[in-house]
Amino acid sequence: MQPLDDRRARVKAVLDKRGLDAQVSASDAAASWVQERFVARARALFYARMMFLTLGLLILAVPVWRRYFDFSPLAFGGYFFMLLYSVANYLLLGQPKLGRLVTYLTLCLDLVVMVVVVAKPQQGGGLANPLLATQLLFTTLFALLYPKPLAILPPLLALPIVTRLDILLDRRPTAIEVLTLAWYLGLNFIIIYVLVYLNEREVSAHREVVELQGDLKELAVVEERNRLAREIHDGLGASLSSLIIQSEYLTQLAKDDAMKKEVFELKASAEEAIEELRRSLRMMREDFDLGSGVEDYVKTFATRAQLDVSFEQSGTLVGRPGPEPQLALFRVLQECLSNTVKHAQAKKVAVKLHFAPEAILLSVKDDGAGFDPQSPRPGHYGLINMRERAMKLGGEVTIDSSPGQGAQVTFSVPLA
Repeated sequence: MQPLDDRRARVKAVLDKRGLDAQVSASDAAASWVQERFVARARALFYARMMFLTLGLLILAVPVWRRYFDFSPLAFGGYFFMLLYSVANYLLLGQPKLGRLVTYLTLCLDLVVMVVVVAKPQQGGGLANPLLATQLLFTTLFALLYPKPLAILPPLLALPIVTRLDILLDRRPTAIEVLTLAWYLGLNFIIIYVLVYLNEREVSAHREVVELQGDLKELAVVEERNRLAREIHDGLGASLSSLIIQSEYLTQLAKDDAMKKEVFELKASAEEAIEELRRSLRMMREDFDLGSGVEDYVKTFATRAQLDVSFEQSGTLVGRPGPEPQLALFRVLQECLSNTVKHAQAKKVAVKLHFAPEAILLSVKDDGAGFDPQSPRPGHYGLINMRERAMKLGGEVTIDSSPGQGAQVTFSVPLA
């Protein structure tokens, strides 16, 4: 059991890390993967910033480079401000919404700093500045982190802003600089197209893989369920059939009436057990019809118990509920009908099965002696079992009864 426990612990740890539960849907898993990918890329952005800040500190430390960029003493304040918001951004990456917002705002601040630095030098500034190539890196970062058209707009606006600043500073662009601007614009659109296209393909492929994994898991459950159904039918079913045959043989051999009665009851119990087995096996099959299954059981019970039991079905079942909800409905139905005979001494019972768009509702109403649902009933666990089944499936049990007024039990199971 230890390897299985280790696997369960690893799965639970991964789900807890992603903020998911064991019943996570494909869309939730895909959203979690997108968030993890964003955090990984945002961390890479932080390390890239640290490298740029290191280079910036080197520029501030070398007098020739500092004079070239015309940096004043205030540049050191700006440098430490960038360092501060970079670290704050890194610390907030664990919060999905706030982390995305802060990352986007700090990227825009980085872009503003880049535009100021590129446009500032009096000689060799603007479109002639070699640091203008950094704008391509910003386009790449925006496209990787926020692959949406409007989100990528800021780095694209940096080029016309730099051009406009050149004109305002009386630095008329030369023909080569205009070619440089056109070249940068072309590279920007190529980068955006490639990264957005690859991002969409990656997200689509991941979503498809997650959905296929879910289908494979469901297929494995169905195959295992069918295998168990075959084994139970061939093993336990054959044993019960043999027991019925032997009881029939003993009935012919028995001379004493009391012995015949005991053998007959034994045969009846075996026949009821094999019928219950077959019903459970039918519920495990893909082609099981819940409505007709409940109706057949109600008719069989009415015949055996010599009781007036009516059945009514309404609504349309969308899809197919799993074996566990179906089994829970049958167990609640069996418990309710059994109680009408054992305890309520009812004469009439009404069974209603309603298929709602989001749930299945089973109602069993009798005209028996009734009871007080709030009073303790030591040794009786039927109602407790109903509530536990409902709690496990996310359903609800409602019991409406009072002494002398009959009882009505409503059991609802949500459809996934």
